[in-house]
Amino acid sequence: MENVIQFIANYGNWVAIKKLKITPETDSKIVMEFLASLEMGIDRKVEENLRKIVDLEKVDKVLDELVSAGRSADNVAKTIAAVSGPKISRVVNEICDLDGLQKNEKTELADFCKVYAMRKALKECKLAVDYCGIKIPGMKKPKKPKAK
Repeated sequence: MENVIQFIANYGNWVAIKKLKITPETDSKIVMEFLASLEMGIDRKVEENLRKIVDLEKVDKVLDELVSAGRSADNVAKTIAAVSGPKISRVVNEICDLDGLQKNEKTELADFCKVYAMRKALKECKLAVDYCGIKIPGMKKPKKPKAK
């Protein structure tokens, strides 16, 4: 049986076809870089779709008030406390209280929003919070959609 990783997306203006055939000679670094490149597109689409459901601008506004740039341990600790605190929880609960959703669906949506908030806040602190922030030589930057 052939080892292969395939990713095919044909969703709106996002068309992506990525395949990697893995042989015993395939360097683990190649597999690692391939998977990181998939994460970039997927993370971007998760956020894009989350924005279609809830008003993430409200989360962004609160984050702007609570988070300051900087890598110091003190600033990172304050940032984590702020994002885990009541202001973010309040705005997340507000934007996730949508008609037609059951309690468990609202909880799931709130969890997505909390992950969004933490990732954004830690990136503001100049911390690498996922693999897609790594600059991989030879990897193309994602294309911006063409203006219509």
